[in-house]
Amino acid sequence: MATHKILIVEDDEFLRSLTAKRLEKEGYELAIAADGESAVSVAQDEKPSLILLDLLLPIMNGFDALEKMRQIESLKSVPVVVFSNLGQKEDIERAKGLGANDFLIKANFTLDDVIEKVKSYLPL
Repeated sequence: MATHKILIVEDDEFLRSLTAKRLEKEGYELAIAADGESAVSVAQDEKPSLILLDLLLPIMNGFDALEKMRQIESLKSVPVVVFSNLGQKEDIERAKGLGANDFLIKANFTLDDVIEKVKSYLPL
């Protein structure tokens, strides 16, 4: 059975490692990026099954990274779940307009919720 690979794009080391440990425990393979610029190159190299994307990132923000990823043929159909503290209606609409499949606001969702969301896209 093929294992799904998830790209976690998160600049907060604690949250990134917490999310990574939990997803690994669930049986997913992981790729990690800590900023928007490396997220685009890691996504191209690793060909993830799903991208968990923060928006407030150093070097290149998540909106720009998402826009760039959606311009790359091999990444156009990869589901992107935004997991961010930005929760304004405009932010959600902008992310979805750029091609995000889903939007979770960090303050409103637990790690369990994130895992459930990932599983809805990538059943193991």
